[in-house]
Amino acid sequence: MRSRVTSQRSRSREAIDLSDIPEVPPAVFAKGLVRKGLNPVERKAQVTLRIDADVLDWFRGRGRGYQTRINSILRAYKEAHRGA
Repeated sequence: MRSRVTSQRSRSREAIDLSDIPEVPPAVFAKGLVRKGLNPVERKAQVTLRIDADVLDWFRGRGRGYQTRINSILRAYKEAHRGA
């Protein structure tokens, strides 16, 4: 039988006394997102959009969040042309 190797980190976690912390049921935990001081999140719609491959590659090349960046650019365009 193999003996379990315990790291220093896991041993220190085992020493933490959690007896005074109440158990949080999953239903309560799922509702626990707090956004104090922030504007409500606007609902987003899922669409199919055809974008030139080179443009999409350029956005994707800048890393995670490329869809959010595209959305921000479209929003800025909308705001700039509000009265048109």
